[in-house]
Amino acid sequence: MFIVPAIRLALPDDAAGIARMSREFIEDGLDWSWRRERVLRAMADPAVNVVVAHDGRTLTGFGIMEYGDLHAHLALLAVAPPYRQRRVGSRLVAWLEQPARIAGLEKVRLEARADNPGALLFYRRLGFEATGRAAGYYGGEIDAVRFEKSLRLG
Repeated sequence: MFIVPAIRLALPDDAAGIARMSREFIEDGLDWSWRRERVLRAMADPAVNVVVAHDGRTLTGFGIMEYGDLHAHLALLAVAPPYRQRRVGSRLVAWLEQPARIAGLEKVRLEARADNPGALLFYRRLGFEATGRAAGYYGGEIDAVRFEKSLRLG
């Protein structure tokens, strides 16, 4: 039976699990940059929200959003494979977009691995538009597709 994961702010005890998920699902084949210590620094930054999806037993996904003066940047988003295609990722993004909307930010920007067609389709389905490509963005080896989404109504 599928348990709908709850979305909540991450706790320090979640940092190691977030780092593991980043390594496995985002930074696969690259140097590992989002280790536990970096996740903890993000949690302590007042301009960043780190959220997790949790089914009561297991960390099922997470997202990290940085908020600036005019736009927000979705730094990381990952969902464990058994929970993909079950709206966990879209719920994480919606949770992270809400503070940006309330603050009057204009856009959310992000980069996604060009070699991850599932992620590219996911972001397009959420209303993000591809705005360009960054050669060698990931470790000098893998290109990124840059996306942005307007938060303005109308």
